[in-house]
Amino acid sequence: MRRPVIAANWKMHKTIAQALQFVKEFLPLLEGVEDRDVVLIPPFTALHALAETLRTTSIKLGAQNLFWEEEGAFTGEIAPSMVVDAGCTYVVIGHSERRKYFQETYPLVSKKVQAALTAGLIPIMCIGESLSERKKGKTFEVIKNQITEGLKGLQIQRSEQLVIAYEPIWAIGTGHTATPEQAEEVHSFIRELIRRTWGKEIANGLRIQYGGSVKPENMAELMAMPDIDGALVGGASLKPDSFARIVKYDQ
Repeated sequence: MRRPVIAANWKMHKTIAQALQFVKEFLPLLEGVEDRDVVLIPPFTALHALAETLRTTSIKLGAQNLFWEEEGAFTGEIAPSMVVDAGCTYVVIGHSERRKYFQETYPLVSKKVQAALTAGLIPIMCIGESLSERKKGKTFEVIKNQITEGLKGLQIQRSEQLVIAYEPIWAIGTGHTATPEQAEEVHSFIRELIRRTWGKEIANGLRIQYGGSVKPENMAELMAMPDIDGALVGGASLKPDSFARIVKYDQ
């Protein structure tokens, strides 16, 4: 059985002090929760402080991005080894906001996934279609291209090396959530693509998250679907009580 992975993507929110206050309030709310992976993904500035605070807990840290080179004249970028050094286990790659605002292409996403794997990080590779693409019936075509090109040439030996996050762009920050059945349909499609690429064993073990206006009120329904293995949570992860309720969806 796949272990759920529930991650809080704080995007460009929270100072160091605010991040530490969140953890102070959040940790007591998670007492007794041991059968799922919880990941906090703050801005780069808060990584070190949170790494120190979370050192004796089971909560993992993730970065929101990385660069594919280890060092060099790349002003403003962060190397994979620096992400590891900051205390991270996970890194988000290919988020729709990165693709939209920073023109991240399929080859670029692939290079970043490879760099993360080489550094020993677990990439959370984000994929998802726009509203117009869904209305035109292109959802599966878009997802197939994002999976095929994003993972092109990569070697995955174990299913736990990678997480895929299906985040329909039309549901991110809009308040509109894919129905559990809509999400499951795409998750099932993704798992079948992975089976064709790396075989049944990796496909059956690979964790696929759903993202897009996840809330405490809809988390249990989403997690009841057979191919949904967790969530990449945006706005609802910014408050300790809200995110704790999402993490404890079945309690």
